[in-house]
Amino acid sequence: MPLSNPTSRVEATPQDIIAWTEGNALVATGSPFNPVVWKDKIYPIAQCNNAFIFPGIGLGVIASGASRITDEMLMSASETLAQYSPLVLNGEGLVLPELKDIQKVSRAIAFAVGKMAQQQGVAVKTSAEALQQAIDDNFWQAEYRDYRRTSI
Repeated sequence: MPLSNPTSRVEATPQDIIAWTEGNALVATGSPFNPVVWKDKIYPIAQCNNAFIFPGIGLGVIASGASRITDEMLMSASETLAQYSPLVLNGEGLVLPELKDIQKVSRAIAFAVGKMAQQQGVAVKTSAEALQQAIDDNFWQAEYRDYRRTSI
């Protein structure tokens, strides 16, 4: 999962990953990529970080009060996302969780990021309960007013 943006800064291209693994990789990226054709097989490339990774990282940083983002915090976000992969859980299916699960996944990523920030000393250590409460307190909920048309 090379998640860097923009495309010019990506850690590896999907084409390279598919070739290096002889077609045995599942690839999701942070930037959009066209499907890869390798040995007459088409590999769709999922774009992942904007939907799943970034909200959880941001929430974890805010909830923990982290002073900076470390490589280990980013790795904990990726590892947590992987725990929600239907393919990992069931041995088949999608690489990424369904969008309907994004709030649950974002909260889990936020907790992992916040916990790692505390472990690394870039955030004040608190209890797991306090970190979870901070995540809940900072979790954004879309609330839309009801509007009624009153004139033409």
